[in-house]
Amino acid sequence: MNKTELMNLWKQDENQSFKGWDFSYISKRHTEEGLPWDYKEEVKSLIDNKKMLDMGTGGGEFLISLQPKAGVTYATESYPPNIELCKRILPEYGIEIRAVENDEELPFNNSFFDLVINRHESFSTKEVYRILNSGGRFVTQQVGGKNNKELSKLLLGEYPDVVNANFNLENTVKELENEGFKVVKQYEFFPCSRYYDIGAIVYFARIIEWEFPGFSVDRCFDALYELHEKLEREGYVESMEHRFFIEAIKE
Repeated sequence: MNKTELMNLWKQDENQSFKGWDFSYISKRHTEEGLPWDYKEEVKSLIDNKKMLDMGTGGGEFLISLQPKAGVTYATESYPPNIELCKRILPEYGIEIRAVENDEELPFNNSFFDLVINRHESFSTKEVYRILNSGGRFVTQQVGGKNNKELSKLLLGEYPDVVNANFNLENTVKELENEGFKVVKQYEFFPCSRYYDIGAIVYFARIIEWEFPGFSVDRCFDALYELHEKLEREGYVESMEHRFFIEAIKE
């Protein structure tokens, strides 16, 4: 393909619709190295009949897959399209969705939950502590500050200022312990992610805008073409990701 044809092809991926938190569109064009822990199994082992909150539920897909107890399960979300999606879907499972705008002001009373789960969502340690019962647990898997850092630089020409490179397991554990939590499990890992065509990178970078601020095919075409040539030689483009996991108890 010539450059014009590639640009038109990549723009199709750039304009592809996205809803909830569903990346199935590129599932066969992208692979991720497995983590040494299983967030879903860790959470399922703790659910029982607990009053539970899923922070930043996206489209609710993951929460529904847990099959939590109806009537005692809540979810928060801040992205308006996802909020509307959850309002249509979650009530039939007995899950209440609440919109949030500020991590520092969650719409729940003190000591309201037995379990708070959070996968890849920002949070206020103080607020999580406030809404948990004594003995309640906070389980979170986070995307660390080194996630896709080098790929972002390749595309944008510089490291994005919005990414906090110090957001990692060590610093988050300290923050939780300073708030009064007892950390009972902690893991950190740097998995490799591989993309098998450039369009998959385009789709991903357009959605994960906080890691690729200002990305567009037009702006980043030269960098995309360089990656295309690399992919033609090697069969894939690799990126280092950053994940960490914490389970903590409110003492």
